[in-house]
Amino acid sequence: MKYDCVIIGGGPAGLNAALVLGRARRHVLLFDDDKARNRVTREAHGFITRDGIKPTEFRKIALQELSKYPTIEIKNETIVAIQQLSKTEFVLATAGGHTFHSTKILLATGLKDEQPNIPNIERFFGTSLFSCPYCDGWEMRDQPLAVIADKNVYKLAKEAYIWSKDLAVFTNGEGRLELDERNRLLAKGIKVYEDLISGLEGENGQLRSVRLEDGTLIDRSGGFVTPLWSLPNQFAAQLGCELNEYGGFQTDEYGRTNVWNVYAAGDTAHIVPAQLVIAAGTGSAAAIGINGDLTNELFDGE
Repeated sequence: MKYDCVIIGGGPAGLNAALVLGRARRHVLLFDDDKARNRVTREAHGFITRDGIKPTEFRKIALQELSKYPTIEIKNETIVAIQQLSKTEFVLATAGGHTFHSTKILLATGLKDEQPNIPNIERFFGTSLFSCPYCDGWEMRDQPLAVIADKNVYKLAKEAYIWSKDLAVFTNGEGRLELDERNRLLAKGIKVYEDLISGLEGENGQLRSVRLEDGTLIDRSGGFVTPLWSLPNQFAAQLGCELNEYGGFQTDEYGRTNVWNVYAAGDTAHIVPAQLVIAAGTGSAAAIGINGDLTNELFDGE
């Protein structure tokens, strides 16, 4: 069987795309290896009617809704390779040795986060350290917060300041703050520490203090950190897709990449800004683009 579209990735972008395509009576196969980027997050925010929902509950509700549509299939397998046989046919191989054929491909595989090289940071990320003030700033409002980043630290500090005036900025020895940026932060009462961080202290995921290389402890109850982002697979290289300035897939407003019949949605394309609701919206837009292209090809030819 050749599917109308294979969707790789079961996050909000892939799930929403599957819903729109399923409702358009397209035969869709969605692959999800259950390694969502937000799996370490206890709650998701900023999505109207779903504010504060647990990511696992969001996924459960989504799968229940998709189960109503007989043209949508879901497989918990990992795609390891994609080959384009022709302009209108792709073959996808799974880690288990299975192959599937599709007319169109939607890549919704999200991003891979690599945390700064700070001991113990993984113990706090997703619980009291987060990457997005818009997603988690409200829950930490007015608390003593850390802003940890080796690049774009000034931008992140400005954003975090909206939720808490008690900020301490840590560049972790990278020295990426320009002199005028440093002075602007200091003028707002924001502390700036440019020493290396030797570790983070706290328990049960709750940050209590940041320890500098000289042993100084800076009391903080949470904060924001900028991870390094990268694509979690080699599909861009395999398919010849162009990337945007942030390192994600370059797409038009309907998710089309420069490779005909290859689309991308969610964080893997729209790296900044990254929110649940934005990812879902781009998945819907890509699905509309896919369905529209399939329809035009039916009437007008390839």
